[in-house]
Amino acid sequence: MIPDMEAPDLDRWVDDAAVRVVHSAATDLDPARVWRAAMELRLEDTRVLGRLVRWRIPGVCAGASFQELFRAPPFLVLAEGELELVSGLVGRIWTLRRDYPVLRDTDEFRAWRRRGTVRVLFANWVAPTSSGGSVLHSETRVQSFGVQGRIGLSSLRPLIGGFHQLIATDAMAGAMRRAREQPFV
Repeated sequence: MIPDMEAPDLDRWVDDAAVRVVHSAATDLDPARVWRAAMELRLEDTRVLGRLVRWRIPGVCAGASFQELFRAPPFLVLAEGELELVSGLVGRIWTLRRDYPVLRDTDEFRAWRRRGTVRVLFANWVAPTSSGGSVLHSETRVQSFGVQGRIGLSSLRPLIGGFHQLIATDAMAGAMRRAREQPFV
Protein backbone atom coordinates (compact mmCIF):
# COMPACT_ATOMS: atom_id res chain seq x y z
CA MET A 1 0.00 0.00 0.00
CA ILE A 2 1.27 3.45 -0.92
CA PRO A 3 1.22 5.99 1.94
CA ASP A 4 -1.42 8.74 1.68
CA MET A 5 1.31 11.37 1.44
CA GLU A 6 2.16 10.02 -2.02
CA ALA A 7 -1.30 10.88 -3.37
CA PRO A 8 -2.43 14.37 -4.38
CA ASP A 9 -4.89 16.06 -2.02
CA LEU A 10 -8.11 15.41 -3.95
CA ASP A 11 -10.42 16.48 -1.12
CA ARG A 12 -9.11 19.99 -1.72
CA TRP A 13 -11.01 19.97 -5.03
CA VAL A 14 -13.99 17.64 -4.54
CA ASP A 15 -14.67 16.39 -1.03
CA ASP A 16 -18.33 15.38 -1.38
CA ALA A 17 -18.45 13.14 -4.44
CA ALA A 18 -21.67 11.43 -5.48
CA VAL A 19 -19.59 9.21 -7.79
CA ARG A 20 -16.04 8.06 -7.20
CA VAL A 21 -14.14 5.74 -9.56
CA VAL A 22 -10.70 4.48 -8.50
CA HIS A 23 -8.27 2.28 -10.41
CA SER A 24 -4.61 1.41 -9.92
CA ALA A 25 -2.02 -0.80 -11.57
CA ALA A 26 1.29 -1.90 -10.08
CA THR A 27 4.47 -2.62 -12.01
CA ASP A 28 8.17 -3.17 -11.41
CA LEU A 29 8.97 -0.31 -13.80
CA ASP A 30 10.45 3.05 -12.84
CA PRO A 31 7.79 5.66 -11.90
CA ALA A 32 9.06 8.26 -14.40
CA ARG A 33 8.89 5.73 -17.23
CA VAL A 34 5.32 4.74 -16.33
CA TRP A 35 4.23 8.38 -16.03
CA ARG A 36 5.69 9.30 -19.40
CA ALA A 37 4.01 6.32 -21.05
CA ALA A 38 0.66 7.16 -19.44
CA MET A 39 0.78 10.80 -20.53
CA GLU A 40 1.92 9.97 -24.08
CA LEU A 41 -0.75 7.30 -24.58
CA ARG A 42 -3.22 8.46 -27.24
CA LEU A 43 -6.98 8.07 -27.23
CA GLU A 44 -6.78 6.04 -30.45
CA ASP A 45 -4.54 3.55 -28.59
CA THR A 46 -7.26 2.83 -26.02
CA ARG A 47 -9.83 1.24 -28.28
CA VAL A 48 -13.29 1.56 -26.74
CA LEU A 49 -12.32 4.10 -24.05
CA GLY A 50 -10.95 6.51 -26.65
CA ARG A 51 -14.13 6.33 -28.72
CA LEU A 52 -16.25 6.80 -25.61
CA VAL A 53 -14.29 9.90 -24.55
CA ARG A 54 -14.63 11.37 -28.04
CA TRP A 55 -18.37 10.66 -28.03
CA ARG A 56 -18.87 12.38 -24.65
CA ILE A 57 -16.56 15.33 -25.42
CA PRO A 58 -17.15 16.38 -29.04
CA GLY A 59 -14.19 17.87 -30.86
CA VAL A 60 -11.50 15.78 -29.19
CA CYS A 61 -9.08 14.35 -31.75
CA ALA A 62 -8.43 10.59 -31.80
CA GLY A 63 -4.70 11.31 -31.94
CA ALA A 64 -4.74 13.41 -28.76
CA SER A 65 -2.62 12.10 -25.90
CA PHE A 66 -4.06 11.90 -22.41
CA GLN A 67 -1.73 14.73 -21.43
CA GLU A 68 -3.17 16.89 -24.22
CA LEU A 69 -6.73 15.87 -23.35
CA PHE A 70 -6.49 16.83 -19.68
CA ARG A 71 -4.71 20.13 -20.41
CA ALA A 72 -7.14 21.54 -22.99
CA PRO A 73 -10.66 22.94 -22.66
CA PRO A 74 -13.10 21.87 -21.41
CA PHE A 75 -10.57 20.63 -18.83
CA LEU A 76 -8.68 22.92 -16.47
CA VAL A 77 -5.41 21.86 -14.87
CA LEU A 78 -5.92 22.10 -11.11
CA ALA A 79 -2.59 20.73 -9.89
CA GLU A 80 0.43 19.07 -11.38
CA GLY A 81 3.72 17.68 -10.30
CA GLU A 82 6.52 15.60 -11.66
CA LEU A 83 4.35 12.45 -11.55
CA GLU A 84 0.81 13.80 -11.24
CA LEU A 85 -1.84 15.68 -13.17
CA VAL A 86 -5.15 16.73 -11.63
CA SER A 87 -7.72 18.30 -13.96
CA GLY A 88 -11.36 19.24 -13.71
CA LEU A 89 -14.35 20.26 -15.73
CA VAL A 90 -17.85 21.47 -14.93
CA GLY A 91 -21.21 21.44 -16.64
CA ARG A 92 -23.98 19.16 -17.76
CA ILE A 93 -21.97 16.07 -18.63
CA TRP A 94 -25.07 14.02 -19.46
CA THR A 95 -25.98 16.07 -22.56
CA LEU A 96 -24.75 15.16 -26.02
CA ARG A 97 -23.89 18.74 -26.90
CA ARG A 98 -20.75 20.37 -25.56
CA ASP A 99 -22.13 21.92 -22.40
CA TYR A 100 -18.94 22.52 -20.43
CA PRO A 101 -18.32 26.11 -19.33
CA VAL A 102 -14.69 27.16 -19.67
CA LEU A 103 -13.23 27.99 -16.29
CA ARG A 104 -10.75 30.83 -15.85
CA ASP A 105 -8.80 29.43 -12.91
CA THR A 106 -8.65 26.93 -10.07
CA ASP A 107 -10.56 29.22 -7.70
CA GLU A 108 -13.52 29.18 -10.07
CA PHE A 109 -13.46 25.36 -10.14
CA ARG A 110 -13.29 25.16 -6.35
CA ALA A 111 -16.18 27.63 -5.97
CA TRP A 112 -18.39 26.03 -8.67
CA ARG A 113 -21.86 25.25 -7.30
CA ARG A 114 -24.21 26.05 -10.21
CA ARG A 115 -27.50 24.18 -9.82
CA GLY A 116 -28.25 21.63 -12.51
CA THR A 117 -24.58 20.86 -13.16
CA VAL A 118 -21.69 18.80 -11.83
CA ARG A 119 -18.06 19.33 -10.98
CA VAL A 120 -15.75 16.53 -12.16
CA LEU A 121 -12.20 15.84 -10.98
CA PHE A 122 -9.78 13.65 -12.94
CA ALA A 123 -6.62 12.74 -11.03
CA ASN A 124 -3.81 10.63 -12.45
CA TRP A 125 -0.52 9.98 -10.71
CA VAL A 126 2.29 7.51 -10.26
CA ALA A 127 3.63 6.61 -6.83
CA PRO A 128 6.94 4.84 -6.28
CA THR A 129 7.01 1.58 -4.33
CA SER A 130 9.61 0.56 -1.78
CA SER A 131 10.83 -2.15 -4.19
CA GLY A 132 11.72 0.38 -6.90
CA GLY A 133 8.59 -0.16 -8.98
CA SER A 134 5.54 2.03 -9.18
CA VAL A 135 1.77 2.17 -8.99
CA LEU A 136 -0.24 4.08 -11.60
CA HIS A 137 -3.37 5.60 -10.06
CA SER A 138 -6.50 7.08 -11.58
CA GLU A 139 -9.33 8.61 -9.58
CA THR A 140 -12.41 10.38 -10.87
CA ARG A 141 -14.84 12.20 -8.60
CA VAL A 142 -18.17 13.75 -9.57
CA GLN A 143 -20.14 16.16 -7.39
CA SER A 144 -23.65 17.23 -8.41
CA PHE A 145 -25.50 20.44 -7.58
CA GLY A 146 -29.25 20.85 -7.27
CA VAL A 147 -32.03 18.47 -8.15
CA GLN A 148 -31.39 18.66 -11.90
CA GLY A 149 -27.69 17.97 -11.32
CA ARG A 150 -28.53 14.86 -9.30
CA ILE A 151 -31.06 13.69 -11.92
CA GLY A 152 -28.61 14.31 -14.77
CA LEU A 153 -25.84 12.46 -12.98
CA SER A 154 -28.15 9.56 -12.14
CA SER A 155 -28.87 9.18 -15.87
CA LEU A 156 -25.15 8.53 -16.39
CA ARG A 157 -24.75 5.93 -13.64
CA PRO A 158 -25.40 2.97 -16.00
CA LEU A 159 -22.81 4.34 -18.44
CA ILE A 160 -20.27 4.86 -15.64
CA GLY A 161 -21.00 1.43 -14.14
CA GLY A 162 -20.78 -0.28 -17.49
CA PHE A 163 -17.64 1.39 -18.78
CA HIS A 164 -15.43 2.55 -15.89
CA GLN A 165 -13.45 -0.71 -16.13
CA LEU A 166 -12.09 0.57 -19.47
CA ILE A 167 -9.83 2.90 -17.48
CA ALA A 168 -7.99 -0.21 -16.25
CA THR A 169 -8.30 -2.44 -19.32
CA ASP A 170 -7.75 0.14 -22.07
CA ALA A 171 -5.87 3.11 -20.61
CA MET A 172 -3.81 1.71 -17.72
CA ALA A 173 -3.01 -1.56 -19.47
CA GLY A 174 -2.08 0.43 -22.59
CA ALA A 175 0.20 2.70 -20.57
CA MET A 176 1.90 -0.31 -18.97
CA ARG A 177 2.41 -1.95 -22.38
CA ARG A 178 3.81 1.29 -23.74
CA ALA A 179 6.14 1.67 -20.75
CA ARG A 180 7.50 -1.85 -21.27
CA GLU A 181 7.84 -1.66 -25.06
CA GLN A 182 8.86 1.92 -25.84
CA PRO A 183 12.51 2.96 -25.67
CA PHE A 184 12.47 6.21 -23.70
CA VAL A 185 15.51 8.43 -23.70
